[in-house]
Amino acid sequence: MTAGRIILRVIGGSVALAVAAVAAWLGGLLWFATALPDSVEDPNTVTDAIVVLTGGAERVSGGLALLEAGKARMLFVSGVHRGVDLADLLRLSHPLAPPPSCGGRCIALGHAADDTVGNAVETAAWMKAGGFSSLRLVTAAYHMPRSLLEFHRAMPGLSIVPHPVFPEAFKQDQWWRWPGTIHLLTIEYSKYLVAMVRPLFPSLIPEKKL
Repeated sequence: MTAGRIILRVIGGSVALAVAAVAAWLGGLLWFATALPDSVEDPNTVTDAIVVLTGGAERVSGGLALLEAGKARMLFVSGVHRGVDLADLLRLSHPLAPPPSCGGRCIALGHAADDTVGNAVETAAWMKAGGFSSLRLVTAAYHMPRSLLEFHRAMPGLSIVPHPVFPEAFKQDQWWRWPGTIHLLTIEYSKYLVAMVRPLFPSLIPEKKL
């Protein structure tokens, strides 16, 4: 076999491998999009705490509504910007609602997290300090798979009830028709893949600790 044929065979094999990788990624994206939650499967279970991950006003307002409905005795909001207190958070995310009936004593804010891994680590520390064993996790539906993955890793012995919210800007029903939703979905899917393989490469993507 001549050198030219060897080169062509190597190039052909590389192209085929690249095409297969792209096809696998696209197939995974389709699976991820169709597997996203489209409702709250368990709206009734009472947990020790409600945990809200910042990133949208509907998350905080949803968590407050659950707290007022008696779904937990404490609410923890993880990933709050430094310098933002409870009054600021309520004013920005729930401006038309009355203040919580507990007067804020049942709401705690976490300021240490700046990503989903940090949310999980920060929440694990807060749950341990409070002696809590169950939580209802409130975040956007598209963010829920990665959040559950990280939360189960950080708190393997705890009961976690997913409570997705559905931002109006994320067009989940026909996501392929909306460029903004496609962009957000591909980013979230890529982050989910990284989260899946992170334990295999601890030196490249180290775990966070508070």
